[in-house]
Amino acid sequence: MSLIGDGLEKAVQKAFTRPAPKSAGAQMRYLVKQLGGTKAVAQMLRISQRTVERYVKNQIKKPRPDLAGRLEREVKQRWQPLIRAKARQKAASTGGIIIDTRARLGYT
Repeated sequence: MSLIGDGLEKAVQKAFTRPAPKSAGAQMRYLVKQLGGTKAVAQMLRISQRTVERYVKNQIKKPRPDLAGRLEREVKQRWQPLIRAKARQKAASTGGIIIDTRARLGYT
């Protein structure tokens, strides 16, 4: 995503009222609840359905680094959608969202 898109995402995340799940098991349980089953989560994360079931039961505690990144990204993308929508609506109707940017200019 672009720098501006990342800035918007960070600004929206500050509006969240509860922190997103941290452990792999809690993140998997959240995604299973959101998507309605382990098969959909397995297809989205490109892992087997049995692996998802093991995470849900806390038989596997620590995911591989690539899976951990995908898992965290998907949970953050779906976390508290109503609060996310309200924050965007409030920003559109009021003064907006302030984004800090940094530029680096120079000659070589």
